[in-house]
Amino acid sequence: MSKQSPIKHVLISRFTIRPPVENDPRLLSSQTKALIIVILAMCAASSGFSSTIYFPGIPDITVDLNAPPIATTLTAALFILFMGIAPVFWASFSDYYRIRRFLFILSMAIFGLASLGAALVTNIWGLVVLRCVQALGASCGQSVGAGVIADCYPIERRGAAFGKYFFGVFFGPLVGPILGGFLIMSDLKWRATFLFCFAFAFTVVLLIIFTYPETYRENEKWNTSLPTIATSDSYEDEKRQTATEDNNDNGSESTRISIKQEPDNLSNNSKQSRTIAASSNIDPAFNKNNNDNNSKIAIETKKKKTLNPIKPFLYLRHPHVLLASLVTAVAFGSMFAVETIIPDLFESNYGFVPWQTGLSYLGAGVGNLCGAFINTFLSDRLLLRARAKRGGHALVEDRIGINLWPCGFILMPFGLLLFGWGIGTRMSYWTGIIGFGIQNFGMNQIMTALSAYLVDSAPGIGASFTAAANFLRMITACVLTLAANPMVKAIGPGYTCVFLAALTYISMGLLVILKIYGGRMRRYSGYEQENERAFWK
Repeated sequence: MSKQSPIKHVLISRFTIRPPVENDPRLLSSQTKALIIVILAMCAASSGFSSTIYFPGIPDITVDLNAPPIATTLTAALFILFMGIAPVFWASFSDYYRIRRFLFILSMAIFGLASLGAALVTNIWGLVVLRCVQALGASCGQSVGAGVIADCYPIERRGAAFGKYFFGVFFGPLVGPILGGFLIMSDLKWRATFLFCFAFAFTVVLLIIFTYPETYRENEKWNTSLPTIATSDSYEDEKRQTATEDNNDNGSESTRISIKQEPDNLSNNSKQSRTIAASSNIDPAFNKNNNDNNSKIAIETKKKKTLNPIKPFLYLRHPHVLLASLVTAVAFGSMFAVETIIPDLFESNYGFVPWQTGLSYLGAGVGNLCGAFINTFLSDRLLLRARAKRGGHALVEDRIGINLWPCGFILMPFGLLLFGWGIGTRMSYWTGIIGFGIQNFGMNQIMTALSAYLVDSAPGIGASFTAAANFLRMITACVLTLAANPMVKAIGPGYTCVFLAALTYISMGLLVILKIYGGRMRRYSGYEQENERAFWK
């Protein structure tokens, strides 16, 4: 087979929908992985800053487009709703077609064109529709991005990678109003914010085309040793079969057989005891009736793959996925609810003009930055420390580290209460800025750790698990966003934040349950890891 010319190789790798992955993505250089994380963060940040960048210009939008209040509210609420629904489809396409890169290009192109349309629109309902299309394009990075990190990093190094990635995810909604506050000072006013989104999308598309490699990792190809399926009672086989069916998206349509070879100098009896492992959907009783000479055989024929965009929603039926998703939903939803009420509160209580309102989000940005730094330093270290204390046995729940408890039980509720009562009692505006920053510091660590937990708990389908969690997270954010301003008007910012703090405590109770019983939940759902079975026995 003749080698491709350099020019042809570049053209194939840059301008085809599914360029070949010639080397294991986990062996990419540190510089290449750093570039991947930066571009991922940019894609993920697009949804965040575009959701809030126009907030300082909402009064101008209401006047220019003669918009009723409900319409301007829908430009934010429906954006969040579509941000929850769309990633499920992106994740399904990614897992089915085994691509990452092209989806990022397509999604950012959609985002850019919708942003250009929003800058030129002359009708409020046209803006509402274009905001939904914007969300469709901006949502790819938040689900497929998690799959890329699983492609490029082993479990022991994912925590730090997720910390850097989620800095972009959470920094976006906070830097958006700051940018928007200055952009609307131009002659184009609020339209300048959407033109900025268009320019940003165009830049990211060019970066992906010319610098970003395809990273979809086929585990059966690059893993040096595939897990062996040991025979056990039919109940356990049945549970594991559930997980096997969920993981079919990463397999081929044909039967795969992996034989662990022993050296030639072993005895005949030892050679006979080698294990043959393959994936197939044959009744567990077949395995029991076909064991002899100490050989353990399990054959599972892979089902033909089908594109099922609804499948990621169904992952929420697994208890460990549902609990982790609910915890992240409350953390993110509380942050977004506070973010939504900031413009009115600071304008009515402190007389802030738009650019000052934008700068009031700086505290949250600093909190996110500090949270990402701490999480990058601690996450993987705490995971390895937990393993060492257990004698080297690994559990996925090790990702739920000790740093999360002060974040969820102390920092996040305290930050919310400081924000709400500080503004409600007309204390210095710094109390609101600092309180929101403290809440973001805790939220960043909770979100990063649990997102890594979901990816670790389901090798090969982490993008779909992340999409399911993102769906619940955005639905919660949408509901809290719609309710936040009416609640502030009805009961004041102080009691509104008491409500959010109470939700936070409830979610942390769910996290305690996940930490204690998560392993059993995964075992029940069929997502017990191979290296955990000996520990549970």
